[in-house]
Amino acid sequence: MARKSTVQAEAEQIKDQAFSDLQSLIQESEKLLDDSASLVGEEAETLRAQLRQKLRQASEAVGGVRSKAQPMVEATEDYIGVHPWQTVAVSAGFGLVVGLLLGRRN
Repeated sequence: MARKSTVQAEAEQIKDQAFSDLQSLIQESEKLLDDSASLVGEEAETLRAQLRQKLRQASEAVGGVRSKAQPMVEATEDYIGVHPWQTVAVSAGFGLVVGLLLGRRN
């Protein structure tokens, strides 16, 4: 049980970090685009270079999140491999609940 809560805590932390990084990137990109409205020539080139750098940083951040999430993906695959019938039962139960909820809507 402790392993499960540790994995959930790590997943939550990774999700929060990724969201924070993307939020920061969006804000900085919007600022750069607003600043670029009146720029031409060399100033515009400088701004484009800054934007490229921010996008490169975002790409690296996504790669970092992917590498941090990989152990959780592998743990899930291992669990599914060791407990295939439990996985099928949980999936079927989830599908049944979703089907009932969707059926009630109509």
